[in-house]
Amino acid sequence: MVSGDTRFFQSQRKGEIAEWRDELQRTDLETQKLAVKKVIAAMTVGKDVSGLFPEMVQCMQTTNLELKKLVYLYLINYAKSRPELAILAVNTFIKDSQDTNPLVRALAVRTMGCIRVHRITEYLCDPLQCTLKDSDPYVRKTAVLCVAKLFSIDAELVESRGFLDSLCDILRTESNAIVVSNAVAALSEISHVASKDIVAFDVTILHKLLNILTDCTEWGQVYVLDAIAKFQCSTPDDKKAILEQVGAHLQHSNGAVVLASVNVLLVHLKGYDGSTLQHTVKSQIASSLVTLLGTEKEIQFVTLEKLQSLLPDFSNVLQKHLQVFFCKYNDPFYIKQAKLRVIMSLVTIDTVETVLSELKEYASEVDLDFVRQSVRAISSCAVRFEIIAEVAVQLLLELIGSQINYVVQEAIIAMKDIIRCYPNRFEHSVPVLCDALSTLDQPDAKAALIWMIGEYAPRIDNVNDLMEVFADSFMDEADTVQLQLITSAVKSFLKQKDIGSQNMAQHLLRVASNSENPDVRDRAFIYWRLLSSNTYSIEKVII
Repeated sequence: MVSGDTRFFQSQRKGEIAEWRDELQRTDLETQKLAVKKVIAAMTVGKDVSGLFPEMVQCMQTTNLELKKLVYLYLINYAKSRPELAILAVNTFIKDSQDTNPLVRALAVRTMGCIRVHRITEYLCDPLQCTLKDSDPYVRKTAVLCVAKLFSIDAELVESRGFLDSLCDILRTESNAIVVSNAVAALSEISHVASKDIVAFDVTILHKLLNILTDCTEWGQVYVLDAIAKFQCSTPDDKKAILEQVGAHLQHSNGAVVLASVNVLLVHLKGYDGSTLQHTVKSQIASSLVTLLGTEKEIQFVTLEKLQSLLPDFSNVLQKHLQVFFCKYNDPFYIKQAKLRVIMSLVTIDTVETVLSELKEYASEVDLDFVRQSVRAISSCAVRFEIIAEVAVQLLLELIGSQINYVVQEAIIAMKDIIRCYPNRFEHSVPVLCDALSTLDQPDAKAALIWMIGEYAPRIDNVNDLMEVFADSFMDEADTVQLQLITSAVKSFLKQKDIGSQNMAQHLLRVASNSENPDVRDRAFIYWRLLSSNTYSIEKVII
């Protein structure tokens, strides 16, 4: 319907169905068209107009294509609920499938395939067999898709009437690229429904599919490429032909075609010995995927996920494109998250300083989760590349100095990982971290700081005061904090052996012994027994 037909969707009045019935029975074409549009509009907004089924079927006896399309739309909607009346339309469908106008022939077959009524399917077979051999390619391409629809309704009927063999013959003999691609799509859908491969492509079909690729529609190319990906090459020449001809489609404007081409190339690169062509194809794949990162957000995300799976084999090729993966300020969170994963997989000793500078910018973002992931990434860089550990620590200390609560807490967790990786190297930063104690409210951050306090207790002047802050609220803390606090208190005592640390350890162990959490309680009991038996032994165990 055109924009002027919106009047048909306005509120209806009582008795109008009887009026429509009368209008549908008239011989005037324009009156019939207006009546059918009113019926379709009422059907669209949910009004039951199935009572007009016989009159609508009568309107099928027309040569006007617009009216015929509207009536067919009505039949598709109501045939399933009124199958006994749908039979009335069969003769007209068969007649239309033999019409001189190819548009009418295609419309009749497509509509019969959309009417998912078993009583209709047996009447569909003869017209469908005729249209599969029709002289017009538009009719043939419609007919091959109808075979897939018929298979989902009655698979046994399709097999017994030889429609699958007809589709295979079309693959071998058809000259029209769109018809062939639709036949491939139909066989793909049928294989999916049947949960098995219906046809095994041979070399002849393979080369035919390669030759028609450029002449198919975009979505036809996707189906053809998926079929090529499943082909089992028996000779290196077949692999080479696929790699050379499919590689040209990596520059396609449609992201689905590019990703399908990438999938084909990845499948057939395996086991191919030509190192020059292999390197060329890998570079083409990397460049095409990087290009997709400038398209819509949804395509970017799919591309990034695909890149993530390719990184083990493509890291060397993708490293020169590292800056393409840097996040933009207006990227949604899921894109930033995916880009960050790729960046961390591609970072090397030569690019780590650039990445750290970028991560510093990310740490000032407004998205809390992304900030946390960025700070963790700084720690990961320091752990992986010792040469920049000092730079990473200074960067984390700057972030802690920002006094932004969630940044500070994540930076303390990151510092714990670095200090654990490089013991006795960055202990000078522990007092700075302790100054942020009063701002901590996340269990992981508290546990990280408590671990550092216990680990470097002799070098912290007010270690017992710091412990006391947590001891006062011991029973209110999370389990991870309680467990770490017990261990750090015992460590502090064993390293300092003064009365203050002894009293603190005894107090915490006494409180923990009455905890309802069995993990906390059992750890306290173990430390009690170790402390009461042999101090030298517990030093070996804990320190």
